[in-house]
Formats: sequence, structure tokens, C-alpha cells
Amino acid sequence: MNKLIAPVLLSFALHSALGQNLPSLLTGKDINATFSIVAYVSAAQEWGIAVATNNIYVGNSTVYIQPGLGAFSVIAETDPAYAHNGFDQLTQGKSIREAIEYTQKKDSEVYLRQVSGIDRQGHTFSFTGASWKYQKGFAGSLSGPGFVVMGNQLSTQTLSSMSMTFQATTGTLAQRLLTALVAGQNAGGQITGKQSAALVVKGTDNIWYNNIDLRVDDSRNPFGDLTRLLNYHYGRIRANQAIYAIRMGNRQRGIMLLTQADSLTKGWNGLQSKIATAWLLLHEPAKAVATIRAAIHDNPKFKENIPAFYLLRNEPGMQEYFQGKTFNEKDWIAAVDLLDQLDLLTEEDTVCRKALQQFPSSSYLYYLRGKLLQSQSKTADAKAALQKAVQLDHDNAEAVALLATMP
Repeated sequence: MNKLIAPVLLSFALHSALGQNLPSLLTGKDINATFSIVAYVSAAQEWGIAVATNNIYVGNSTVYIQPGLGAFSVIAETDPAYAHNGFDQLTQGKSIREAIEYTQKKDSEVYLRQVSGIDRQGHTFSFTGASWKYQKGFAGSLSGPGFVVMGNQLSTQTLSSMSMTFQATTGTLAQRLLTALVAGQNAGGQITGKQSAALVVKGTDNIWYNNIDLRVDDSRNPFGDLTRLLNYHYGRIRANQAIYAIRMGNRQRGIMLLTQADSLTKGWNGLQSKIATAWLLLHEPAKAVATIRAAIHDNPKFKENIPAFYLLRNEPGMQEYFQGKTFNEKDWIAAVDLLDQLDLLTEEDTVCRKALQQFPSSSYLYYLRGKLLQSQSKTADAKAALQKAVQLDHDNAEAVALLATMP
């Protein structure tokens, strides 16, 4: 057997046989310096946890939240049973203390654990295993109204700084949690350094895209990376809000929100098309071009998005991307679709006709033309275009659905 593979197979075999985590098997104890904050905001009906450690993927086994029920942070020598059993106990109406003590009483290695929890009323409980007093640094917890901070192998001011910062900070729960975590790090953090961090917020009434689950699994600067990811989360929201404001005729608010979105999402290549589109809605082609060029600079493969911006083909800084460019069917679809989003109906009509001359069997181009004609109240022509789209492709679900709404 390959000498490099054999130890890995042995590790997996031991893991399966003994049911322990891999670090424990190799070291005897999974002694990883970690600190976390668990909190609940009743007004938003949200529970959240922010956590950092000197090991990889801290969010993998330390964060447990069930909206409407509670949350548990399980660190040190991690045992997920504290969370799984804890939720069962909370469901049965037990207090957060009883929920944690249920597993604590059964745990033969309770002296290695650190667990904190918070219930649906904001009541908290936490404990630190006795063995942590023999490790370097401080180990323990502090609680306040609706939150608990906890950690081990810490600088003496880490938890107090987290506690004070969380209580003094305004903003969303996610912003307050991350600010508190960073404050703990700035106060000394873990005496052995840091490698990963995570931030999770879930709410009873949150739609999935409003929940936050951000993880930095291995980094020299996990706090900076986690901050960047949270900025991306809120930056996308600002971009959507900006587009809505612009469409509602509130140009000033749209510019303000878009400027914020642009700042918050620097480096997020995937959002640059939306930012550029928003600038076009504001009739700012030069800023759209700057956004596109910056995206290409960061990622040359962004050029795949260029056909969508066909309307910018003659703008300074864009001609080079269109010289000698041959459009395929999907390129034209992207170009027509963006014109539709921008409500540039005259140019959309021209480009769609041009595209159909080149690809007369394109079901989706006929769908886009039908959609355009319907928006112009040209019902008969729209219906004919949509029928042609469905004739060309019976699976064109959007054409089928739009056609079904027409008399």
C-alpha cells in the first residue's frame, strides 16, 4: 500500500471504530483555544453565534441554532450531543440550564467541555470544564442580557471586551456579534493565535436568504475575511435596494444605496454585473464601464458577461471588447434580456430583430420578443411570437407561462 495513503486509511478506520473526532484520536485531546458569543434579540426573533479558534473550520462543530427554540455554542473538546440533546430538552419545556445539564450529567469527560446556550426567552447558561484551569491563559464565561461570551486560553481582557462591546454596539445582530468578536481579538484574543472564524444568525421569521451562515475555514486573517463576507451580505442587499429605489424614481436614494453597495462588495466579482446594471438604470454609462473594466481586471473570465452589455459597445473603454466579437445565440439572449431589464424598448426591439435574423430558430429570443410586444400592448403580435417560441421548444416554460396569461 502507498505509504502516504496508509496513515489516512488507518485514521478513518479508527474514526469509524471508536466514534471519536480525528483530532482526539491523534492527540488524545482536541485542545483548541476558542472563544464565542451567543446572543438572542427578541425584537427581531433572531439567534446568533460568532466564534473563532486556532484550528480549522470552527463553524463545523461549534455552532447550533434552531430558530424559535434556542442556540448552543459547544467548544473546547467539542461534543455535539450537548446541542442535540439540548434542543430536545428545550422542546420538552426544560430551562436552558436543565437542557445543558442533561448531557453534562451523563458526560464522562465533562471536565474538558465548554458549553453556552440561550433559549427563546433570552435566558442563558454556560459552564467551563474544570480541566481548563490547568491550560495556559484564561478560561471561563460572562453573561449579560440576552448573550453569553465564553472561551479558553485567552488573554485576560478578551471576554470583558466582548461583553462591553456587544452591549454598546448598535446595528443588526450579525453586525453586533462580529464587532464583539473582533473586539475580543483586539483585546488579546487567544494567546495561541487564530486560524478560522464563523458567524451564523437565524431567525424565526427569516426567509432563507436573510439568514447568515458565514465561515472562514482557514486563514491568516479570519476576522478580516469574516468582516469582508458580512459586508458582501449587506452589500448585495444595498444593491437590490438601490435598484428598487431607482425604479421607483428615487434617484438620490438609489445613488446613495448603490455607492454603499459598491463599497461593501469590492472584490466580489459575481455582483459586478448587477452594480453595472444599476449604474445604467441611473443613466451613468461611464460608471457602468468602470465597474465592468474593474471586474475584468480582477477576473479576466468576466469577459463572458460582456455580450450582455452590448448597448455599451461604442462607449469609451468598451470598444476593445467588441472588436471582432462574434455573438452566439446565448450572447444575443443576454444582450436583449439586459435591454429588457433597463426598459430600453426601442433598442431592445432593434437588437432582438437583429438576433432573430441570425438565429431564426431561437425559442428564447421569440419569448423575449413576445414579452416586449406584450409590454407595448401589442397583444396579437405578442401572442404570435410566444406561440412561435413554444412551437420551437415545448420546454420553454417562461413562454408557456406568459402565453397562458393572454386572452
